[in-house]
Amino acid sequence: MPLIENGRAVADTWVSLADDAALPADGGVIVSFARWQAERDALSARSAPLGVRLPSTVPAGAIAPDLERFALVVVEFPKFRDGRGFTTARELRERWGFRGEIRVIGNIIADQYPLLVRCGVSTVDVPEGTDVETWARTLNTVTIAYQAAVSADEPLALLRRRVAAA
Repeated sequence: MPLIENGRAVADTWVSLADDAALPADGGVIVSFARWQAERDALSARSAPLGVRLPSTVPAGAIAPDLERFALVVVEFPKFRDGRGFTTARELRERWGFRGEIRVIGNIIADQYPLLVRCGVSTVDVPEGTDVETWARTLNTVTIAYQAAVSADEPLALLRRRVAAA
């Protein structure tokens, strides 16, 4: 599947491993949360980059003590209307201070892309055949937001206060 970062298609250098797949000696690998729990010591001993895939049912706090071991956290979206992934991404950035890549996978739509970026998502794994330009255009379609974000832009409520104070 294509990977989008900052509205552009980028190469995916990570390998997603099945729970029963052998661990390669080098290269960045993504393992499931279940595999991470079962093989924490062996996975931590690797010198290559490590990523973990979180199902929507697992909160960000479940990996918070181990975040320094991960270069990538993959957040699953089982349905586009399931908002738990937004919360997970934002908590990883704001509450737990994660500075690595946050990737989302699953059932997401282009309209959600700017919201994902506002929550701290770095990359989005989009369906095969996706028009990347459509996703890129959504980043600039709506530039006013109601909620605070990880990004530097201000929500509408703060802008209103400034106008009223002037």
